[in-house]
Amino acid sequence: MDEPIGKEAGRETNIGDKNMSLNVSTNTAALRAGAYLSKNNALLQRSLDRLASGKKISSPIDDPGSLAVSMKLNAAINRLSGAQNNVQNGISYLEVQDGMLDTVGKILDRMSELKGLASQDPMKSDQDRSSYNNEFQDLQVQLYSISQQAFNGVSLFANYTTEKGGTADEALFNAADQSLGLDHTMTIYTSSEGSGGSKVSVHKSLLLSALTLKMDKSLAGSDAIANSGWAAVSGGQAAATITPDDENDWVTFASTNLAGALELDEVSVGVITQALENISYLRAQNGGVQSRLTFNLESLTQQKTNMRAALGRVVDVDIAEESTNLAKYSILNQAAASMLAQANASTDIALMLLR
Repeated sequence: MDEPIGKEAGRETNIGDKNMSLNVSTNTAALRAGAYLSKNNALLQRSLDRLASGKKISSPIDDPGSLAVSMKLNAAINRLSGAQNNVQNGISYLEVQDGMLDTVGKILDRMSELKGLASQDPMKSDQDRSSYNNEFQDLQVQLYSISQQAFNGVSLFANYTTEKGGTADEALFNAADQSLGLDHTMTIYTSSEGSGGSKVSVHKSLLLSALTLKMDKSLAGSDAIANSGWAAVSGGQAAATITPDDENDWVTFASTNLAGALELDEVSVGVITQALENISYLRAQNGGVQSRLTFNLESLTQQKTNMRAALGRVVDVDIAEESTNLAKYSILNQAAASMLAQANASTDIALMLLR
């Protein structure tokens, strides 16, 4: 019976030799509790930062790779915003331009009506016809005034082609057979890649050229080689002598002043109708570009939405998960502080032995 007790006693003595040492120079328990307190406090602070900022990457050390991805995504989103602004400005430009062309169409419609009122009613006196002629000429001056309008300092209508090398030729209208070399367009970048991405050409409508044609209804662009008559009227001045039956005469329905305006009896209804058809073509051209820009704007909006969603998945914090972490680290922080206090208090035993 004595041997087991002795062995047990010996075992207890060995255990005491290892664990029952008491010192005040190094409080291992306090050091460990302090280390856990520091760690839990750092985790608690990180959780607070994430919840306060709404971002799970509140510091580069959180996730360097995701941080790099998020910066590139954010830059792409900003470029898409710039492209959206470009497209919206282009649409606004075309809307203003179309409003002007609509007014031009109404003016030409009124001019054809004046032609009928003045020449097809035998009950009209010479004075009545003169009154109609005055309005006819006033409307031509108004047409020229419209052709000089601008949008934010950028002209809505072109008299010259896009400048290359500092020089530019006259822009000549030729409807469906329009030559690109005699046209004038502006380029709008419609993607986040800038000049390396998709582009849309916005036309500066060739209003003055569309309002200037031969008496045989030929367009300025269709006679670009032998257009000496065009040069005489391109500035809004009518040719010196116009006879309704001379098919080689050029006429313009836009005049800088009343002195150069056409008379009612100098032009036929057919020529006025052709000018109206030219304007309708310009409006259709305008509408086609507006349609393309509108679809492009929808595409950019969708791209931007998807890019924001992708960015959110990379950087946005999960509130439910992080609030759980906050509660956990808060408890651990308080527990570590309590254990540190108790570990520091354990040295009081040494003081009792020294009394």
